[in-house]
Amino acid sequence: MLMGIFRTGIEYTEGGSKERLLPLLMAYQQAVDTSIISSITDTNGEIIHVNKRFCEVSKFSAEELIGQNHRIINSGYHPNDFLKNMWKTISKGKVWHGEIKNRAKDGSYYWVDSVIVPIKDQDGKPVQYLSLRTLISERKAKEEKEREEQIKAMEEMLYKISHEVRQPVVQILGLSDLFEHHIDSEEDLKMTIDGIRRSAILLDNYTRELAGFVRKIRNEQ
Repeated sequence: MLMGIFRTGIEYTEGGSKERLLPLLMAYQQAVDTSIISSITDTNGEIIHVNKRFCEVSKFSAEELIGQNHRIINSGYHPNDFLKNMWKTISKGKVWHGEIKNRAKDGSYYWVDSVIVPIKDQDGKPVQYLSLRTLISERKAKEEKEREEQIKAMEEMLYKISHEVRQPVVQILGLSDLFEHHIDSEEDLKMTIDGIRRSAILLDNYTRELAGFVRKIRNEQ
């Protein structure tokens, strides 16, 4: 979309309609500020620009953010390696993309889908970093709720199966003891073997049920 605007702007300029370009760019800026959380930092990570949306979401004013590092909104959720990898990527002039959990001024947390684009000089060396983010807190909350529901369902299934499995296991142990000490006839032997077989079938069914449940959980992820 940005390239389209600049392309259109060139056409306007060439046609002598330079005045028409400014409203178009202002409309684009308004659209970006409404939906995109943006900021610009220097190569040391110091914030030199934030847009209105950034302030709305983080609950910090522009004056509070300018001159600060992004640590001001660090939630402490991500390990150091995560942030080191991010800086390693952008310092090489490459675009970084990932999901980040931030902390607002009031202590609340929010998730963003973040793209960091190095702004380079003529030699290709990064001189600034442009960060563009979209708010994904609702999606992350939904994912967390679904994950909790899956864990709860798995716990209930495991509890159920653990109790159901005990019965055939106890039967097998009892029958094996009978097999060892109390088999007096061929008929007793046949009954014992049949009992062990039935218990083994029950145990197999419960195991298959558990395996099927685990596959279902895996496919839903």
